[in-house]
Amino acid sequence: MTFRQFAFNNVIRNKRLYAAYFLTSLFTVMVFFTFSIFAFHPVLSGENMNGYVSIGMNVASGIIYVFSFFFVLYSMSSFLQSRKKEFGLLMIQGMSMKQIRLMVFLENMFIGFFATLGGIVGGLVFAKGILLIAENVLIIDDELPFYFPNQAILLTFGSFIVLFFLISLFVSYILRSRKLINLIKGDKQSKGEPKANLFLTLSAVLLLGTGYTIALLVEGLEVVAALLPVVLLVIIGTYLLFTQLSVFVIRRLKKQEQFFWHKTNMILLSDLSFRMKDNARTFFLVAIISTVAFCAIGSLYGFQSYLTAGTKEQTPYTITYTDAENGGEANASLIEETLEAEQLEADGERIELRYYEKSDQSLVLIAKQSDYNRFAALLSQETIHVSDGSPVLIRTGLILFEDEHAGSSEAEVLENAALELKGGSKLEPNQLVESDVLPGSAGNYYYVVSDHDFENLPVPSSEQSYYAWQERNGESISVEASEKLDQEVTGGFITNVSYQEYILNKIYGPILFVGLFIGIVFFVSAGSFLYFRLYSDVDEDKRKFQAITKMGLTEKELKKVLNRQTLILFFAPILVALIHGAVALTALSHLFFYNLFIESVTVLSLFTAIQIVYFFIVRFYYTKQVKAALQ
Repeated sequence: MTFRQFAFNNVIRNKRLYAAYFLTSLFTVMVFFTFSIFAFHPVLSGENMNGYVSIGMNVASGIIYVFSFFFVLYSMSSFLQSRKKEFGLLMIQGMSMKQIRLMVFLENMFIGFFATLGGIVGGLVFAKGILLIAENVLIIDDELPFYFPNQAILLTFGSFIVLFFLISLFVSYILRSRKLINLIKGDKQSKGEPKANLFLTLSAVLLLGTGYTIALLVEGLEVVAALLPVVLLVIIGTYLLFTQLSVFVIRRLKKQEQFFWHKTNMILLSDLSFRMKDNARTFFLVAIISTVAFCAIGSLYGFQSYLTAGTKEQTPYTITYTDAENGGEANASLIEETLEAEQLEADGERIELRYYEKSDQSLVLIAKQSDYNRFAALLSQETIHVSDGSPVLIRTGLILFEDEHAGSSEAEVLENAALELKGGSKLEPNQLVESDVLPGSAGNYYYVVSDHDFENLPVPSSEQSYYAWQERNGESISVEASEKLDQEVTGGFITNVSYQEYILNKIYGPILFVGLFIGIVFFVSAGSFLYFRLYSDVDEDKRKFQAITKMGLTEKELKKVLNRQTLILFFAPILVALIHGAVALTALSHLFFYNLFIESVTVLSLFTAIQIVYFFIVRFYYTKQVKAALQ
């Protein structure tokens, strides 16, 4: 048997440990290859797309490639840590450290070569389906036909062969200084009782508490200013949480004799403090990576929801037209003809929007009650009654972060809403109404007065004709008709809510598509880190439970201990990441003054469900391995 065959067979014999490393590497290659297919696709890289989709895919590929380097490097280092005793035995048999380094180099190159080929083949198999999904997500006008991606194959194969080659060299290099005695002893060397520093433990609580408090209390643009300090506080606090606070809590539980001696708690807690201390860096890395995945996808999804909601609130009608150059009647007729051609049943209204100059020289819209109620009826909203001398203040649309009155009570808003027009007229509203009936003016506010008071107002500074149509059955104009209207209507401003959403999704689709893929890669990689750490200790667990079983541990108790231990080790970093993600998404909602609760719950629940499925799969095989060693 040649040395190459020996290295290859060594990979096959360790397939249980290498499986997750191989499959995750294959998945990473496949995702990178998928983005390369998009980047080089003739349609996406053509002039009609302006290159922004192709650029986005290339950027995403670069991010995944850089992350893949560190992921594969960490995975190999973690895997080699569990093979120290094996290397020591090989050295006793006469293998030199140089030969061990060569063996590790060849093993990693074998896995890298087949993971790269597997990722490319998998990408080709699913390419057509992914392209069909992308047609809908990216919202492009042309189809994305399948093509044989020669450039993508060459780029992917070359990039990842170089990546695995460099990592193989690096991993081989770090093995050079291993001593035989350390390799033979391996995990038998005493680690000592894990202890926590009280100052660092309290620092963990203080840092996380401070970071969370700041993130939850700041609003508006203060969120952006607090971003960097909060991130630093939470990252340092998370590291101390796993290295100090977790050990402190376990030691305190061990001192509670009634709890410690209850059934199998002694076995669980005695080993858990060592496991938490040994895996602290892994848990910290998994928590941060998972938090990045949660925040990236949650932010993208939430921002899309925010923009869509803002579009709907600011444009509640099926279609509106604001005349700017006295061509309103002709354009209004064209819009009505289009609605008839689309066989849409729509009711329409017209109003002359009058803007008055305030004492500070800014303009404000003032409408009369009858006009407001006509448009309110068009939207099937409540009409209002305005008494003479008692105007109503209307707050319109989505409350943006630059609104100085956002978050203020109705009394506070009305207190500052007294209006003095140029010329001496004064308006003092005594009622605040949330409404999107009329487009309003700067500051998201306008005034409605009684018809009698409206006639006594001074001459307005400017006027605009405003037309609105509302479809009775909630249907919308087709994209083709909307594009035609957008081209033919001149001398004014036309808004079509369905077309605006279409344009928004067309622009935002590639960003969401790229962010979703990158988030999934990060999350899958985080789960793989946990898999590596769990299985790197499986041999030690086998010996430990063999000894405990001889002392009378039943199979039911063994299963209970394994389930609880695996559950804690698997979900401790995920739970921390979920809390981090929830706080971060709450802070994002404060930035825009828009409730992202549904979006946050959707994203966090989806990832939690994926992790639960992953946990059950890993736990099944892990428990099976331990039980097999006891028979």
